[in-house]
Amino acid sequence: MNKKLDENYYKKLLELQQLDFALVELTLYLDTHPNDLQALQQFNQLAQQRQQCATQFEMEFGPLMQFGHSFSKYPWQWVESPWPWQV
Repeated sequence: MNKKLDENYYKKLLELQQLDFALVELTLYLDTHPNDLQALQQFNQLAQQRQQCATQFEMEFGPLMQFGHSFSKYPWQWVESPWPWQV
């Protein structure tokens, strides 16, 4: 079953992707600069922002991850498509 997606879906998904990219880059940086307090603070701030963004996304559009990392409303949402990695 294909769900019609509005512009907000793509906007929120892009925001999540941007946050994920920044978090990966900061992770790599912190691997070689573990004592950089400013980078660590930025990482923690973005991690919190990402968590809030993901929660909002899932409440509006459905789960992002499987294996107990995301909740599902009734009825089971994993049968609905497209999934975030398909758009």
